[in-house]
Amino acid sequence: MFTVVLDQLATNRNDGILIVQKTTHASPAAPDSAGRSYPPAWLSWSIWALAATFYLSGFYQRVSPAVMTDELMRTFSIGAASLGNLSAFYYYSYLAMQIPTGILIDSWGARKLLISGSIAAAVGTLLFASTDNFALACLGRLIIGAASAVGWVTLLTLATHWFPAKRFAMLSGLGLLFGNLGALFAQVPLRLAIQSFGWRPVVFGSAVVVLSIGLLAFFFVKNDPVNAGFATYAPTDVHQGDASFVERLRGFGRIFGFRNTWLIFLAQGGIVGSILSFTGLWGSPYLRSRFGLQQTTAAEVCSVMIVCWAVASPLCGALSDRIGRRKPIYVAGVFLALLGWVAMFYTPKLPLAGFIAIAAITSMASGSVVIGFAYAKESVPPQYLGSISGTVNIGNMIGPTLLTPAIGAVLDRHWTGQLIKGAHVYGVHAYEVAFLLMVGWLTMSTILLSLTRETGCKQC
Repeated sequence: MFTVVLDQLATNRNDGILIVQKTTHASPAAPDSAGRSYPPAWLSWSIWALAATFYLSGFYQRVSPAVMTDELMRTFSIGAASLGNLSAFYYYSYLAMQIPTGILIDSWGARKLLISGSIAAAVGTLLFASTDNFALACLGRLIIGAASAVGWVTLLTLATHWFPAKRFAMLSGLGLLFGNLGALFAQVPLRLAIQSFGWRPVVFGSAVVVLSIGLLAFFFVKNDPVNAGFATYAPTDVHQGDASFVERLRGFGRIFGFRNTWLIFLAQGGIVGSILSFTGLWGSPYLRSRFGLQQTTAAEVCSVMIVCWAVASPLCGALSDRIGRRKPIYVAGVFLALLGWVAMFYTPKLPLAGFIAIAAITSMASGSVVIGFAYAKESVPPQYLGSISGTVNIGNMIGPTLLTPAIGAVLDRHWTGQLIKGAHVYGVHAYEVAFLLMVGWLTMSTILLSLTRETGCKQC
C-alpha cells in the first residue's frame, strides 16, 4: 500500500540493485542550458492530477467489495470463502506486479504505463460488471489488481520530472491522501449509489471513469517536460540501469541477509492485512451481524477507521523522526493495535459507541506501519535503498492477500446455513473465530518487531 520513493535514484549493474546517488537539480528560477523555461504550474498539476486520480481509482477498486457483499453472494451464489477469494484476486496480481512495475517504468516510461494501466483496469472492471460466471469475475478482479499496481510508481515518477525536488515529499503525502479518498468513496458514497442504481451499473460507471483517465493521459500526459518543450526538474545524472530481470531479482534477494529486513517484512503484513481485510471486506457484514446496522451505517464506521489510519500514518512517522528512534513507536503502535482488535471483537456487551471509539484508536495505532519503510531503509547499506522499499511494500500486500480469503474460509466452516435474500449470513461467533487469524498475525508482528535492532534514525 505504501512505498518510499527516493528522488535521487539511479541504477547500475551492481547486482541489479538500485543505487542511491547524490544528484543535482537545476534551479527553477532560471532556464536550463538549452534556454527552455520550466513548465507552467497548471500543466504540471494537471498531469499529476490525472495520475493521482488513477491511483485513487485503484484504492477504490481495492475495497469496493466491502459494501456489496450481499449483492455479490447472490449474483454468483457463493459463500464467504469464495467471496474472500474474489476480493483477494485483486491482491494476487497487485502483489505479483510489484517488481515488474519497477522494470516497466524504466523501459516504457510513466505515460505508456498510465495509459495501459487505465485501459487494462477498465477492461477488468467491465468484465467484472458484466459476467454471471464466478471464474470470469475473478479474472476481472485479477486484471484490475495488475493494472492498479502501476499507479503509485507512475504518480511519483511524474512528480519527479514535473515538479521541483523540494516538493517531492509533499506530493508523496498528497498522493497517499488521494488514495485514501478513493477508499472513502468506496464506502458510504458507493453504498448509496448501489442502493439507487444497482451494483452492475455503478461498476460500469467506474469503468468509464478509469477509461477516461487513460484517454486523457494519451492526449495530455508527457513523460518529461522536455517532451513538451520545457525544462525538466528531473535529476541531471539519473540514468536507466541495464540490469536484467534475473539480476534485479537476485538483488532483491540479497537484502534478506539483513536481520531487520525479514523481521519487518513479516510484521508489516499483519498490520496492513488486518485493517484492509476488515475495512475492505469483512467489516461491513460483521457490523451488521453484531450490531444490526444498515449497510450504509456499517460503511460509515469503516470510513472512520480509514480516515484515522490515513491521518495517523504521517503523524507516527513525524513522531519517530522527532525522538530519533524507530523501534519504540513502531512496537508500541503495533501492540496497541493488537489490544484494540482484541477489545473490539471480544469485549462482551460492547456498545456501538465504544466499538467505534476503540476502532478509531486501533486504526490510528495501525498508522505506525509507515515507520517500517524508514526503519527497513536504515537497516541496510546505501546500495540497497531502492530495493528495500519495494520489498517492504510486498510484505504489506501479503497481509490482505492471505488474510482476506482465509477469514472467508473460516466463516464458511462456521456457517449455520442461514440465508437472507440468497446471501449467506454469519453469526458473531463465526466472525470471532475467523478474526483470530488477525489477532494471531498481529501477535507475531509484535514479537518480531521486538526482536529488531534500533537504527537511531541513521543509515546503516
